[in-house]
Amino acid sequence: MIRAKKNQQPAKIFTVGVAKKGAENFFELLELHQITNVIDVRLYGNTQFAGFAKAPDLKFFLSRISRIEYKNDLKLAPEENSLKLYQQKIISWEEYAAEFERQFKERRGVQHILQNYSDSPEIRQCLLCTEVSPQNCQRRLVAEKFAQIFDGMEIVHL
Repeated sequence: MIRAKKNQQPAKIFTVGVAKKGAENFFELLELHQITNVIDVRLYGNTQFAGFAKAPDLKFFLSRISRIEYKNDLKLAPEENSLKLYQQKIISWEEYAAEFERQFKERRGVQHILQNYSDSPEIRQCLLCTEVSPQNCQRRLVAEKFAQIFDGMEIVHL
C-alpha cells in the first residue's frame, strides 16, 4: 500500500451523485471542495436524468465552468448484466457488490488505479455516478478500493 509522506495530509477521494442535484448545486460542490478531476464511473454516462450530467456535455461544462478535467473510466464502472440484475431487483446489493468485486479483480483494478491515478493531495479527484446516496452505489465501492490502495486516503461523499 502507498502511504502519505510524513508531515503531508492524507490524500482524499471524493464521490458525488448527480441525481436530484441541479447544475448550480453540483458545480458549487465541486468548486467548494477544490476538485480538479472528475472520474465518471457510470456505465451509461450519456443517458442520465440530469441533462447537464450527460457525458459529452458534462466534460465541456466541467472544463468551461470550473476548470475541472473529466475522464470516463469504464474499467471502474459496473458490467451491464450485473447492473441490470441489481436494478431489476433480481440480485441483492450484497450480491451486486460481490459481483463488482469479482469484476474488479478480473479487470486488474488495483493495477489500473495505480497506473492511472495519483494519491497526491494536490490532485483532488471525485468519483461521479448517478445515485443520490453512496450507500448502494458502485462509486462507494470504487472509493473504498482507492482507500485500500492508497493507505490513509480519506473518502469524502459530497
